[in-house]
Amino acid sequence: MKNLYQEFKEFAFKGNIIELAIAFVLGAAFATVVTSLVNNILLPIVAAIFGQPDFSGISIHLGESEILYGAFLTAVLSFLMVAAALFFFVVKPYKAMQGAEEEAPAEDPGPSEIDLLIQIRDALRA
Repeated sequence: MKNLYQEFKEFAFKGNIIELAIAFVLGAAFATVVTSLVNNILLPIVAAIFGQPDFSGISIHLGESEILYGAFLTAVLSFLMVAAALFFFVVKPYKAMQGAEEEAPAEDPGPSEIDLLIQIRDALRA
């Protein structure tokens, strides 16, 4: 029984689990920022262009039922806006920042250990 408890303790309190939990909470907080960007900035731009911020009022009456394809269009448009916001405000700046770090010249590490040993050997021969 003690072995099972020890295994569970190692599993539950591993560093990866804690890091994953932190990443999840930060991701959820970031999702509210992206949702706010889409709802409060991008959708009003759509409203300025098309006259309304969503298309949920658009539908087709088919017999006794109503097909709300406007709600689907709104969901697709919202998804595309979230994807674009993430791409342009997170992915592109992150890649640019990584590229700047990679382009920075690396320090000259100097001669390797083998080169130093060869120099010592040659100095001792002379």
